[in-house]
Amino acid sequence: MPRIVFSIVCAVFIAIGFAACADSAHQKHEPQDPPDYKGVPTDMTPPSMVPDPAKPQ
Repeated sequence: MPRIVFSIVCAVFIAIGFAACADSAHQKHEPQDPPDYKGVPTDMTPPSMVPDPAKPQ
């Protein structure tokens, strides 16, 4: 039983190590908009949830 637990723990640590190596932050080019993008706003916050601007005094 302890051998099985030890094997599972080792497998988890190895998987975490491989996942850490697969960092996608090092992109070689700037992200680009898709060709069908026509400037559609991406903010989907409903107007009722947007706070009122502060009123000047």
